[in-house]
Amino acid sequence: MEFESADDIALADKMNAGRQQIVTELKKLIVGQDEVIGQVLLTLFVGGNSLIVGVPGLAKTLIIATLAKVVDLKFTRIQFTPDLMPSDITGTDLIQEDPATGRRQMVFAPGPIFANILLADEINRTPPKTQSALLEAMQEHRVTIQGRTYELEEPFYVFATQNPIELEGTYPLPEAQLDRFMFHIVIDHPPEDEEFDVVRTTTAVIDPHFVRTVTGPDLVSFQRLVRRVPVAEPVMRYALSLARTSRPKSKQAPDLVKKYVAFGASVRAAQNLVLGAKARALTSGRYHVSFDDIRTMAHPVLRHRVLTNFRAESEGVTTDQIVDQLLEMVPVPKSGM
Repeated sequence: MEFESADDIALADKMNAGRQQIVTELKKLIVGQDEVIGQVLLTLFVGGNSLIVGVPGLAKTLIIATLAKVVDLKFTRIQFTPDLMPSDITGTDLIQEDPATGRRQMVFAPGPIFANILLADEINRTPPKTQSALLEAMQEHRVTIQGRTYELEEPFYVFATQNPIELEGTYPLPEAQLDRFMFHIVIDHPPEDEEFDVVRTTTAVIDPHFVRTVTGPDLVSFQRLVRRVPVAEPVMRYALSLARTSRPKSKQAPDLVKKYVAFGASVRAAQNLVLGAKARALTSGRYHVSFDDIRTMAHPVLRHRVLTNFRAESEGVTTDQIVDQLLEMVPVPKSGM
């Protein structure tokens, strides 16, 4: 199966060109971090949400804020703190008096979640009750307040950040909420040459002018296009095998998984492996998904869904190491792409 419509081909070309233009614009402010930027853009094209983890000062917030400017989307940032309430995110009903009649009525005041791109900064610093205020929005793109449901404007994305080195006073995200993030993106210190460029550029006057070639409606069209990309059955079964093999109770699970994994990847992991691979194929100029596309998506899709046990923590076995082993152990079908 291939794209048959000339409109689909033209839209795919526009998507690929748009990605390159967005990267060019981001590079006016962001130095390096090519892999991080690539995964953030795949999140946009699929219509998912991503968790970005890294120590302070690595441009986590800057990347997302700059991206919102480049694609001209409404951006809001919430600093998550222990005293943050769900209504601080979603909004609430307020009593307002009509100046003309003097009558009082309840009026809904939208919260910062009513945006196109929401940055949940240090999401693990707020209690689970407040964290859960994002769940419905992330999955359904709507919020329910006082029994009334409000639709969020499309496109809608949640990017959340975490600091991995400060654990005191934090509230780890529950597994159900972690699973709603398409990618777990790790941002690390850049190489010395790139770090030098960061210091040089950020200590000078920076006033970039962004050229906007991709709009919100374009992103919605790209998301629909991604879902129409054909995937051969062996490629899809390979993605499913990676997810199933990560589960310690599965018959296919290797000894390493049974020894170190408490809970394996969900069905949503296999879905996101395929969706991410579809977007990667399109932005690479291809109209079909390869096994390599699936393998490239494995770490960001699985690292927050494969939960290690105490034995793994005590022996220093990381989730990335387990994913590496899964990629080695799960055979790539000989037929297919």
